[in-house]
Amino acid sequence: MPWENNGGGGGRNNNGGPWGQAPGGSGGGPRRPGGGNTPNLEDILNRGRDQFRGGVPGGRWAIIGGVLALVAFWGLNSVYQINSQEVGVELRFGQPKPELAGPGLHFLVWPVETVERVTTTRNQTQIGAANANAGGQRSTTGASDGLMLSGDQNIVNVQFSVFWTIDNPVDYLFNVRDQESMVRFAAESAMREVVGRRPAQDIYSDDRSGIALEVMDITRTILDSYGLGVEVNQVLIENAGPPAEVIDAFNEVQRARQDETRLQEEARSYANTLLGDARGRAAALREDAAAYTNRVVQEATGEAERFNSIYAEYVNAPEVTRKRLFLETME
Repeated sequence: MPWENNGGGGGRNNNGGPWGQAPGGSGGGPRRPGGGNTPNLEDILNRGRDQFRGGVPGGRWAIIGGVLALVAFWGLNSVYQINSQEVGVELRFGQPKPELAGPGLHFLVWPVETVERVTTTRNQTQIGAANANAGGQRSTTGASDGLMLSGDQNIVNVQFSVFWTIDNPVDYLFNVRDQESMVRFAAESAMREVVGRRPAQDIYSDDRSGIALEVMDITRTILDSYGLGVEVNQVLIENAGPPAEVIDAFNEVQRARQDETRLQEEARSYANTLLGDARGRAAALREDAAAYTNRVVQEATGEAERFNSIYAEYVNAPEVTRKRLFLETME
């Protein structure tokens, strides 16, 4: 055939193919489909096995170390600790287990099981306070939240705190999303209801303790209806007064009332003094009158007895008695 001819300028070497390159060569001419450059499947598998054997530094010890690291990571996520002021709620596939985890070390099967921690300390939610105090479980709201309408149509600024604890951790975690806000809203709603039924003066000073007890009962009822899992322990009214915009006028009214009370007390004291003096003088006059009456009666009685004795003598001896009386009168 023509390509087997070794002679002539157009000839090819013995190793050349009809396309002008040796099988398996890397010449620049076009490659024949299915020619010598096609990879061998067995060679590919051998090279992959060799690369896999040499691709892990350290060989089997590196594999063992990786496995141990995974075991350690799993163990760290499976062991947890509950503090003295906490309880733990374990979840298995997202569902809470019936028993609670108390303080101490505990074990769970991570990631099938997880734990949620709930504090058991007393919480304080402050409503209507202008300033927030930093601290563990204390939350505050703006001063405007304490503005309420009383039963006599006065605006009252009430600042109070609600103290509560978690008595059902499962309900607390899963029944309501924002638990502290729910406590705040329930307490604020209860306070508005109670304040709206009472005059402002009761809220300012006269019946704060009664108002606090009524607010606590209503707040408990609201939170129980939502299944929040908390127990309201105390409601404390810290301050109650008029809004800041009218505080000066309110103070003037209070001072006027205090002056009224003071003047009334002074008037009563003066009246008591006058009455005491008058009663003393009346008693003295009564005693003088009694003494005078007694003296006059005694004198009249003596004169009557003297007259009766003279009359008896006159009856027995009229002439002699008449002369004796005449002589006594002349003397």
